[in-house]
Amino acid sequence: MSYVSTLRQWDEAMVCVETKDIVSALRILLEIEEKTSKINFNIGCLYLNKNELDAAEKAFDASIGKDQHLAVAFFQRGITFFKKERFEESLMDFQQAFKELRGNQLIDYKPLGLMYKLYACEVLHNIGLVYAQMGKWENAQENLLSALNLRTESKLSHIDKALESILKQKLFPLVVIRPELMFKPNKHYVAELEKKDYLGKAKVISSVVAADTFSGFAPLQPQVENVPSTPKAPEVMRALEGEPHTVLYEFIPETTEELAVLPGNIVFVLQRGTDNWASVIFNERRGLVPYNFLEPLDITVATKMVQVAPSSSNEDIPAPPRREAPSKPLGKAGQKTITTETKAAVDSSKCIVKVHFLFTISVCIAPGQPYDTVLKIISTKLKQPASTLTLSYFKPGSTEKATVNETEMEVVWGYMSNNRLTLWCSATRDNSVSQEKVVALYPYKASTPEDLEFAQGDIITILSKVNDEWLEGECNGKSGIFPSSFVVKHED
Repeated sequence: MSYVSTLRQWDEAMVCVETKDIVSALRILLEIEEKTSKINFNIGCLYLNKNELDAAEKAFDASIGKDQHLAVAFFQRGITFFKKERFEESLMDFQQAFKELRGNQLIDYKPLGLMYKLYACEVLHNIGLVYAQMGKWENAQENLLSALNLRTESKLSHIDKALESILKQKLFPLVVIRPELMFKPNKHYVAELEKKDYLGKAKVISSVVAADTFSGFAPLQPQVENVPSTPKAPEVMRALEGEPHTVLYEFIPETTEELAVLPGNIVFVLQRGTDNWASVIFNERRGLVPYNFLEPLDITVATKMVQVAPSSSNEDIPAPPRREAPSKPLGKAGQKTITTETKAAVDSSKCIVKVHFLFTISVCIAPGQPYDTVLKIISTKLKQPASTLTLSYFKPGSTEKATVNETEMEVVWGYMSNNRLTLWCSATRDNSVSQEKVVALYPYKASTPEDLEFAQGDIITILSKVNDEWLEGECNGKSGIFPSSFVVKHED
């Protein structure tokens, strides 16, 4: 399915949400073949509003799997677990949402299409409520006092009421997101989906010249004096006067002076300012785009590639593009993808082990396997050294986690129910393994709280790989994500 089709269905579903046709909205979103993290988040919200908690949990799992730094998805899944009375898992998700705030008081999701601000104080409010449900009143009071210190607006007065309830050892309402709030597609991209009639309809007009007897659609026009010697060049031809550049990253405008562009677009830079903004022309429209989102395009390469026969000169062959096209997973035509749960359903001798890490994964393991085997399977799935991982679990009726070891693993298998088992995993830094370091080729300005800002030449320590285009790293005492194309491997 093309991006245009996905965008059209996404927008159609959001129209249904506005008209409160939840059934149609959910049906349209589920029909989208390649669901993004935002679309999976919307599906989870619709299921959560219908109180279909199992389906909501699965959708939020998919959203986090696509974007492991989406704090609001952890927040919503925490609410889902809370309503399912799975308080330990709810607490972990709320704590992860707070971690993804990275010390900021809030994250404003408006630039991403969600009209919602996730406040750190409200995340701590829900953490306090979970502790209260578990009977840990001191922990609940501690988190609510922290929430009170982080409160930024007077409208968040419910935190004061929650603290009063905690002092009386009474429960208080959960902070939830309004049902109608969901990620919406960019309105500029949606507007481009509509067909435009640039020519208009033909009109029969009369000539303004008295001696003109011509009849038709384009009569003679009166002569004017002082005609310029050269006609004015149209905007399209004037674009060739600028320098051609390729767009590297999607840019969403926030003001009327800015211009929306997508990766792969060719723009012409007319002027580059000292503030790192460039005045460009794209599709006969002029606007501002961050210059570090662009890459100069050598149009002479295209003329060299259309030669019929190779040249006899010893000119160097142009290098291939530095960015390779993404490849799709291999598979037979017409064959459906078999998920971990489907495999387990086919083979009843397997157990689905759900592991809560920084994100949630599922692995298929034969029951009764020793601890070393289980740890190796999980470490391979997480791409983390087994020596840095620690497994734990909740015993039935207990609120404290117990560490899993060789002898304890036999007890853990006894708690398996319906071929399912839940474990928790934590990681410690392995000092014996040197972490990869990279050096910044270009400066990177943070546009969201999750980004890591650095200057050209800074040394960055790689913490993890988010996907093929983004990395998570640490620099100058701060951590965050950044484009992998901005750095190269650091040679000691």
